[in-house]
Amino acid sequence: MPQQSPLDVPEGDPFGPHNLPYGVFSTAGEDRRRIGVRIGGYVLDAGAAAAALGSPYTGLLGQPTLNPLLAAGRTAWHDVRRALTAWVTDPGHRPTVEPHLLPLDEVVLHLPYEVADYVDFYASEHHATNVGKIFRPDGDALTPNWKHLPIGYHGRSGTIVVSGTDVVRPSGQRKAPTDPAPVFGPSVKLDIEAEVGFVVGTPSEMGRPVALGDFEDHVFGLFLLNDWSARDIQAWEYVPLGPFLGKSFATSVSAWVTPLEALDGARVAPPARDFPLLPYLDDDAADRPGGFDLRITVSINGQEVARPPFASMYWTAAQQLAHMTVNGASLRTGDVYGSGTVSGPDVDERGSLLELTWNGRDAIELADGKRTFLEDGDTVTLTAWAPGSDGTRVGLGEVTGRIVGTR
Repeated sequence: MPQQSPLDVPEGDPFGPHNLPYGVFSTAGEDRRRIGVRIGGYVLDAGAAAAALGSPYTGLLGQPTLNPLLAAGRTAWHDVRRALTAWVTDPGHRPTVEPHLLPLDEVVLHLPYEVADYVDFYASEHHATNVGKIFRPDGDALTPNWKHLPIGYHGRSGTIVVSGTDVVRPSGQRKAPTDPAPVFGPSVKLDIEAEVGFVVGTPSEMGRPVALGDFEDHVFGLFLLNDWSARDIQAWEYVPLGPFLGKSFATSVSAWVTPLEALDGARVAPPARDFPLLPYLDDDAADRPGGFDLRITVSINGQEVARPPFASMYWTAAQQLAHMTVNGASLRTGDVYGSGTVSGPDVDERGSLLELTWNGRDAIELADGKRTFLEDGDTVTLTAWAPGSDGTRVGLGEVTGRIVGTR
């Protein structure tokens, strides 16, 4: 019986030829970083395969980072993806391609792009409502502007780290309502935010907003993102200018970027809006739905604690991109923006411990004890998949981080 090829991906594998996410890897004992494409339980050295096949895309794929491919634009993204699909599905290419496949557990994965700017949003109505109820129990849960525009803040791009990187518990000022003065020390309310990130490929000109319908011309793909949050530091510092040190210490992202083209089957309409939006945000006449049906799972120390549904997000990624450039701010290749915490209407669909424990009031039960917020040694993992065409699943990989004590 002939030996099975690594390219014979089992039916139902979420990383089959219908997916083909991009990453950057190296091998043990070698510092050289290469673009990889995941297929089943293997990573294809895309640059080496391209060179062996005499592909015109060798220059884009034979790089240590995805940025040149991101900058090449939508036509190139489509053509490269079409070529990769042929390389892993056409039996005639197997003798050339198979030598450039490496088992996933034999490679080291790296941050796949050089991050330019970073923006994080606040786009889930369920999350924003829960947070409002927690901190403004006697007032309106949503601020007056929330349903008129996607609220966001500019984060720190230099502390975006790849999945598997330890997260050091941050220190800072904190002040409980009953404390007479602030104190300094490690955060005691360290939290997660289950999010989806988007990476920009094609830049834009300063002073020229990106229209709602141009989303797919500028955004290359998406990935899972965990916006670690020190709630006690954040609560003391955020008035009047918003998040700062309570957010900027670390943001973890998946090692795999799923191209938007792989998610055509996951497009869904966003929730119904209460009233008409301003024209630059109005997607009623869009060519196709702006939402994505992504099924996220949150686990702490291997135990599932929540399943936030991305399809419930009030503001779409296209609206977020339009809003963050409407003042003329330019896009750069490698810009990253986060969706904001993903939460659904049910208790087990909340994407943060702030909501799951109602700011520490209701502890959650784990196999190793109760939790209100994260303890040193805790490992948080976000995983997700999306429905594909013909009943397939598109795997989005995972983003994992372990909390270590303050240094």
